[in-house]
Amino acid sequence: MATSGVAIGLGCDRGTPLATVLQALYDALAQAGLSRAQVRVLASIEAKSDELAFLELAKAGGWPLCFFSAAELAVVQVPNPSETVLRYMGTPSVSEAAALLAAGAQADQLLVEKFKHQGVDGKNATISIARMTHDRDCF
Repeated sequence: MATSGVAIGLGCDRGTPLATVLQALYDALAQAGLSRAQVRVLASIEAKSDELAFLELAKAGGWPLCFFSAAELAVVQVPNPSETVLRYMGTPSVSEAAALLAAGAQADQLLVEKFKHQGVDGKNATISIARMTHDRDCF
């Protein structure tokens, strides 16, 4: 499924290594038949703005990294809301909602829903991919 660009929504356990996040990203991209070259932006929740793996991933890929508040994410309609994520993060979705906000898209533009990967370290990373509907500037 070719697209001119995609937004990647990121979620993970605190302290997840870059290798685990990268494997989750590569597997999710492969599932959708996408390449790294199609990634335009990464996005997550503000509570993860100091997550080293996300910062390293953005730098390595040359991608902007957007962070949204729990309140911003909570109003996004997603196909896989989670009571656990709501309890700990204050929103029922991080990766799906962040991908959709960064892409300026609705749920039907999700190319990969809440793809979960557990690394050999036991840490979990979650990736969602949405088709971009507009360019996004992040700071």
